[in-house]
Amino acid sequence: METYPTWPNLAAMMFARAREWPDKPMLRAHRGASWDSITWGEFARRAASVARHLRAVGVAAGDRVAIVAENRPDYPIAETALMAIRAVPVPAYVTNTVDDHAHILRDSGARAAIVSSAQLAGRLRQAGERAGGLDLLVVMDGAPEASGGTPRLLPWSELTADAAPPDDIAAEAATIPPTALACLIYTSGTGGAPKGVMLPHRAILSNCRGAFELLRPLRLKDEVYLSYLPISHSYEHTVGQLFLPSIGTEIVYARGVEHLAADMLTVRPTILTAVPRVLEVIRARVLGQVAREKPWRQALFNRALAIGLKRVDRTKLSFLDDLLDWPLDRLVRAKVRARFGGRLIAAMSGGARLDPEVGRFYLALGIRIMQGYGQTEAGPVVSANPPNAIRIETVGPPLEGVELRIAEDGEILVRGDLLMHGYWGRPEDTKAAIQDGWLHTGDIGAQDADGYLRITDRKKDMIVLSGGENVSPARIETMLMAEPEISQAVVAGEGRTGLSALLVPADGHDGITVALAVSRVNMRLSVTERIRKHAVVEPFTLENGLLTPTHKIRRMLVLRAHADVVATLH
Repeated sequence: METYPTWPNLAAMMFARAREWPDKPMLRAHRGASWDSITWGEFARRAASVARHLRAVGVAAGDRVAIVAENRPDYPIAETALMAIRAVPVPAYVTNTVDDHAHILRDSGARAAIVSSAQLAGRLRQAGERAGGLDLLVVMDGAPEASGGTPRLLPWSELTADAAPPDDIAAEAATIPPTALACLIYTSGTGGAPKGVMLPHRAILSNCRGAFELLRPLRLKDEVYLSYLPISHSYEHTVGQLFLPSIGTEIVYARGVEHLAADMLTVRPTILTAVPRVLEVIRARVLGQVAREKPWRQALFNRALAIGLKRVDRTKLSFLDDLLDWPLDRLVRAKVRARFGGRLIAAMSGGARLDPEVGRFYLALGIRIMQGYGQTEAGPVVSANPPNAIRIETVGPPLEGVELRIAEDGEILVRGDLLMHGYWGRPEDTKAAIQDGWLHTGDIGAQDADGYLRITDRKKDMIVLSGGENVSPARIETMLMAEPEISQAVVAGEGRTGLSALLVPADGHDGITVALAVSRVNMRLSVTERIRKHAVVEPFTLENGLLTPTHKIRRMLVLRAHADVVATLH
């Protein structure tokens, strides 16, 4: 592929690829006892069928339609169908509460929803009642219960049954301009109530073109991608649902995070995206396993890691290192790579800051980790490390087509086609976020001479101690969670004389080993940054509302939930 094709919109892109690759495998998912695949041609037929049926039951251009489903082939089919008739998909997490769904329905004005199960249908019906009504509810699995009132219930199978070719819907989709609204994605809300980010087609297409140029050195062709991050998150939505299919990658949907390790061994992906927490957990398990091995096996692992780190740092290997490198790669590093299926070409880390030591660990073991940076408001990818020139302590240079500059106060500003139209129904918030055409990210950073961006702080998340010192909790939390004994960490101290921390032990560890880990981290921190006191607390989970669906810790909610404990630490 010489250059990335220019399409007017995302639906046109998907139908164009289907015409080009009708028999090429596109989507694969586990159904019953086997992995079933559908081709591009079948995808296009189903998407066109859904588009015609949705319009026939009253879904019109501009209508917002919520999609609440696990990662599965029906998801991109539903979104492509909605985009093709100029309706606006509103992806929402399956883990949302009824109140969460009610907020999104009320805020977006969505009167229709497509859900994967009867259980989710029940949740959406309750949310619709609280939000002022829901007119249409489409259920993917099973036959929905008969209903003569509202919302009208339809089975997904009825929408996908039309056998006509997709030509009419594809031709209609081709007329949609790049500036039209493609989707409305709600931010995960680590702070206040989620806001609806209006992403036009041009924003996501800009990301696709930039990602293509970034990955060009890998010469990707007929790759296999394991999709496990929620499609309702902008990162997976753009990369896993739109960009990678557009370059011919087969998308395989994992059975769930709990099956991720087994699915990697079965699917053997060549491309992967990851949030830092997943990489941290796998690293901790590897190190935990090594710690239980015999001393000579530990020595082999440590030597293999040390030689790998020399390569990462571009340090000349000694004669003995050079001699041992190949056998150690076969004996040690290959076993870690096998955890990912053994065929991984590259993995992109995003969604949160990756501790450089965690990234170096993987690079040293021969696993190419490319850290990137972005925000939902920017399509969402702003920058990423190129595969042939990784500087893991940075988030790489801006993608092609992205303008980036650092404001006088250090804030990262972004401009280009990748920017959102604004926040749905929130003109004042939009004016605050986009000023003179520049998105104010709220992140603090710096660029080196080669344009590589380094994120240093979050503008609004600084802790100010009673002595006036400004401390970044995110950096310290990342360091704490990089220790194998600590699973989760939240640092407190606003207005206090020093910092404290709420810590969740990793599996197999307790308060004693956590305390030792805190001591090790404190040795690498300045006096002001050191953790003076800490408390071991219960895990932060989706169920207790202290994690976002992409497993980011809701810092303010954690501090509020444990206010009594924090008070005893000062």
